Amino acid sequence: MRNNAAAPNAATVRRDAEHAAGKLPAIMVQAERVAATVAQGVHGRRRVGQGDTFWQFRRTQPGDPAHSVDWRQSAKSRFTFVRENEWDAAQSVWIWRDTSASMNYRSSADLPKKQERVAVLALALASLLVRGGEQVALLGTGAPPSNGRAVINRLADHMALEREPGTSLPALEPLPRYGRLVLFGDLLSPVDEIEKIVRGFAARGVTGHLVQVLDPAEETLPFRGRVRFAGMEGEGDALIGRVEMVRDDYAALMRAHRTALSDLARSYGWSFATHHTDKPPESALLALHQYLSQMVD
Repeated sequence: MRNNAAAPNAATVRRDAEHAAGKLPAIMVQAERVAATVAQGVHGRRRVGQGDTFWQFRRTQPGDPAHSVDWRQSAKSRFTFVRENEWDAAQSVWIWRDTSASMNYRSSADLPKKQERVAVLALALASLLVRGGEQVALLGTGAPPSNGRAVINRLADHMALEREPGTSLPALEPLPRYGRLVLFGDLLSPVDEIEKIVRGFAARGVTGHLVQVLDPAEETLPFRGRVRFAGMEGEGDALIGRVEMVRDDYAALMRAHRTALSDLARSYGWSFATHHTDKPPESALLALHQYLSQMVD
């Protein structure tokens, strides 16, 4: 669903990209503020692993090697116990964001463009993960995952250097097994195209999360009367005499698309969420961070 503005030409896209790059410092500030707010509500995560920090004793189970038994603790009881340590190995998360022309859409000057909200969410998520000791990379850049403040700056620099519209879906990359992937975009591509991408990564053992970012008008079609909708990615124009007459059918199609995306993600062990640009980014980031935490528990 697009507004009735003319489809952007190359000069318009370049101007918008340069304008977005100029706004990046403000977006960085907003992303850090969002990450800091969410961090206050995130409790420490404790996971079993190969770290040196003691977590708990548990009773032995079939398959536990003899060398893992804590004989001193076991001597205090008629049961044998294994000493478990807290997981302290950094986890790797790849982040991808839709940079296609449709992400320039917003239905009101009071709302951020979808690409701006996605940038805030991507940078805030990276900041939150790095604070937790995780490693982060931007899918498609070829850079390996890393942690520390430098990786946030690299992500921001890469966003600032983008000048031409990108693709609405990522290319398949050979990520390591058990890697984690977060895809941000409006996800309005045909479901079978999205399914190819999810299936390809899932076949490599990658788990992920789909975050659909939409302008609220893309859900409700609030326009009235005669409206010309211009495709922002070469789809062509559509002139509708009375938008009110198609609103219910349109809303039903959007609900069906969202349900199909949710079912698709679930079938591959992924997760799916929708975020609207008129809502605070903190709620979406908190839910996403909690999901990523559960993926490694």
